[in-house]
Amino acid sequence: MRLPVIPSRAAIRAVAGLALLAVAALAAGVPLAIVGGVAAAAMAAGFAWAIVDLRRSAQAWNAAPLHWHRQLPAAFAIGVPCTLTGTLVNDGHSAWRVELFDHVDPLFDFQGLPRSVQAPAQSRTDIRYTVVPRHRGLVRFAPAELRVRTLRGCFDWRRRAGNAQARHVYPNFAAVARYAWLAGDRRLADIGIKSVAQRGAGTDFKQLADYQAGDAIRHIDWKATLKHERPIVRQFQDERDQRVLFLLDCGRRMRADEGADAAHGSHFDEALNALMLLAHVALKQGDEVGAMTFGTDDRRRFAPRKGASTLNALMATLYDIQPEATHSDYLLAARDLMQVQHKRALVVVLTNFRDEDAPELAPALRLLRSRHLVLLASLRERVLRELAEQPLTTAAQAVEIAGAHLFAQARRDAFQRLAGHDGLLIDVEPAQLAAELVNRYRAVKRAGLL
Repeated sequence: MRLPVIPSRAAIRAVAGLALLAVAALAAGVPLAIVGGVAAAAMAAGFAWAIVDLRRSAQAWNAAPLHWHRQLPAAFAIGVPCTLTGTLVNDGHSAWRVELFDHVDPLFDFQGLPRSVQAPAQSRTDIRYTVVPRHRGLVRFAPAELRVRTLRGCFDWRRRAGNAQARHVYPNFAAVARYAWLAGDRRLADIGIKSVAQRGAGTDFKQLADYQAGDAIRHIDWKATLKHERPIVRQFQDERDQRVLFLLDCGRRMRADEGADAAHGSHFDEALNALMLLAHVALKQGDEVGAMTFGTDDRRRFAPRKGASTLNALMATLYDIQPEATHSDYLLAARDLMQVQHKRALVVVLTNFRDEDAPELAPALRLLRSRHLVLLASLRERVLRELAEQPLTTAAQAVEIAGAHLFAQARRDAFQRLAGHDGLLIDVEPAQLAAELVNRYRAVKRAGLL
């Protein structure tokens, strides 16, 4: 049990110094009775001083205790550093020396705590520290713990200050914001989004516009041209009101994290970030977006819909789901999707494929392809590439390199067999998944495959 009041370091040093003086006096030949009497008198005076200090400090604290006000953002994004600010308020007439530790959730990494500060009388002291969320879900901040030095420095008090607060940690929506910014600035290539050559024009009429060099003659609207006395063309856009449905694997294969560094997070976090980015792009194109999870007891379902609020609702549905150490039944997931999804859709299957999964995954893909256009997106583990590319200097490394190549080849061959005649496949490392998904979606839209 931790005591609420402990002697300060200064008090301990004073007692230790008195003991050393007593030993030195005895070594110098001073009689024991005299040394004992002086030491006892000094200890009694020190004890009385400490009692008075503790009593006066308690009175000053009870009259005006310190208050801790923490300012938190509305939400956090996994892997994104965030600087938090708290204010230590002293409304009393006494100055306090304080060591503060804010009780952040264990799911955060943090820097800048604990902090030692001087809180002058009638003051407000701002304290900043940095946190990095490591996991999605609900996080809690407990009241801060203060170690307060008494007015005369004899003791350290342990006190709590502030209120408990809770916030949500969402997938890294910074990727969505960056996409929107770069799209407006026509610099999507900065994040790996390619410009897809258009095979023909879209079929949905968009607007009338002035003719420009390079516009197709067949798109000239002759009635509008005669009316405005200048060439007017009809502009078209890719088909809208289509449907994108995500089938997200939450089984044991998605638990790979390869260290789960702050920049990228785990494999599953990267898959969820990519899902949110493609959902944003599809919604901007006027399509409906829905999602289903499988491979977990905590199954989630988000009915396809469109609109400005859809992305927030989708994120609220999936933000805290975690992969479990369970087997993913691909065929059961396909059957469940076929029962609820009758309209043709682009079904994006997000998983971590191994060659031994082919006998189970193949019939599931055949079932889905009987009605839908299926895009199979698999996460390739970065550690395999690192093993295959390591320098060959020892016999053990030769075995590791050969094994990595054999495993990658077997996986690649099995993956290609799943494609069939018209299958869409993505097999990339997690960090490249978001850009590849958007590229493939845009290619599907331009080619009119859906």
